[in-house]
Amino acid sequence: MIKYTLLCDNKHEFEGWFPSSAGYERQAQAGQISCPSCGNDKVSKALMTPNVVSSDKRTKLPETLPAEVVGVLRNIRRQVTENADYVGPRFAEEARKIHFQEIEPRGIYGEATAADVKTLLEDGVEVHPLPVLPEDQN
Repeated sequence: MIKYTLLCDNKHEFEGWFPSSAGYERQAQAGQISCPSCGNDKVSKALMTPNVVSSDKRTKLPETLPAEVVGVLRNIRRQVTENADYVGPRFAEEARKIHFQEIEPRGIYGEATAADVKTLLEDGVEVHPLPVLPEDQN
């Protein structure tokens, strides 16, 4: 799932969740997205700042996060690290190559700067940060 901040022609801002960036595009082209405030179906994505986890600035999980949620996050992260290739700081470059079919598709994870993530999203490349776990915040 991907969350976009959306803006109608009347300048009302709202959020929308979509299965993928392509899913958003399909719904937008079909006129299936409308502003909840005024009903206007002329909607576009607003400029967004992605929530990026980097080694020097990590978004902390709430201290009261239930153990079950932490377990699910731990499982997601384990699945990614066990089934995808770690590409380190080459993440943006590799993700772009996969997206534009310059190399064989495969699951990857690594590091990216906020600027890298912004340009990847602008290019239509879906990216998602790995969950930050309590043990990462020590």
